[in-house]
Amino acid sequence: METIRIKYFTDKIDKLTYIDGKSDWVDLRAAESVDLKQGEFKLIPLGIAMELPKGYEAHIVPRSSTFKNFGIIQPNHQGVVDCSYCGDNDQWFMPALAMRDTHIECNDRICQFRIVENQPKIEFCEVESLGNSDRGGFGSTGKQ
Repeated sequence: METIRIKYFTDKIDKLTYIDGKSDWVDLRAAESVDLKQGEFKLIPLGIAMELPKGYEAHIVPRSSTFKNFGIIQPNHQGVVDCSYCGDNDQWFMPALAMRDTHIECNDRICQFRIVENQPKIEFCEVESLGNSDRGGFGSTGKQ
């Protein structure tokens, strides 16, 4: 089991916990109360900084209930924090775009993260043909 050093910027949010058996994602919380009008953008502080292990990164995405509960979307769709973002002032944030007027209370769960190993080193090799049959479109249905 890896141990990850974490710094909290406030004592107003619950400490991070791994919920065994339910998911390998960890919830992140708003570190301050936020009021947003429809169309407004804000970087919402998450109240933490971490020292991720070398060769790992964190992927931050909204929780499945974030849009329903708060009417916000994460405009970059997924945030990536690499292991070099590990200083004492490198607080994590969630970029939020309000689709309706909303209020987010300090300590509300607004997003989640997981830690993944960095992509291995790869090399691209240009070819004339991949030698595979075509699916005939795009997406899971193959329809255009």
